[in-house]
Amino acid sequence: MKTKTKTQDLNKEEQKLLAAFKKGKLTKAKDQRKHVERARIAAVATMMKTKHISIRLSEKDLIKIKQKALSSGIPYQTLIGSLIHQYADDKIQIAI
Repeated sequence: MKTKTKTQDLNKEEQKLLAAFKKGKLTKAKDQRKHVERARIAAVATMMKTKHISIRLSEKDLIKIKQKALSSGIPYQTLIGSLIHQYADDKIQIAI
């Protein structure tokens, strides 16, 4: 779905780039593949960033999670993160 961007919604740098594009002043980089690859790597890195959060768990649940993590040989926070990631990617379902 395409959306229209209003010029006033752009910052000054974006407005300058848009004006240059409309005037045909922008040209392709000679090493375009290098720039595309660098942008791809930056996009992947952005998606892979982690964010620190705090959640409240019952002590009983935390003990059980720590026991399962220990028997799996991984840190409990890694186990929790893995479960959340799998749920976010629709790889596991939970009954609510």
